[in-house]
Amino acid sequence: MRHSDLEGANIAGANLQHAEAADANLAQANLSGANLQHADLNGASLTGADLKGANLQHANLAHANLEHAQLAGTNLNNVTWSNTTCPDGTNSSNDGGTCTNDL
Repeated sequence: MRHSDLEGANIAGANLQHAEAADANLAQANLSGANLQHADLNGASLTGADLKGANLQHANLAHANLEHAQLAGTNLNNVTWSNTTCPDGTNSSNDGGTCTNDL
C-alpha cells in the first residue's frame, strides 16, 4: 500500500494491521471500523477520511494529514504524532505533540 492512491476507497472494516501505507493517498476513504493497529501511515493523506470506530492503536501518523477526518470513537492509544495535521487544521507539533485535543 506504500504510495498507493486509494482516494475515496471503501475499505470499511478491513484488517490493515501492520499495513505499510506511508505516503498513501487515503483522502475521503471510508476506513470506519478498520483495524489499523501498528499501521505505518507516515506522510499519508487522510484528508476527509472516515475513521469512525477505527483502531489506530500504535499507528504512526507522523507527517500525516488528517484535516477534516472523522475520528469519533477511534482508538488513538499510543499513536505516534509528529508534524501531523490535525482534523481541525492545527499541527500536532504546535499542540503539545498530539491531535487528541483537537478532534
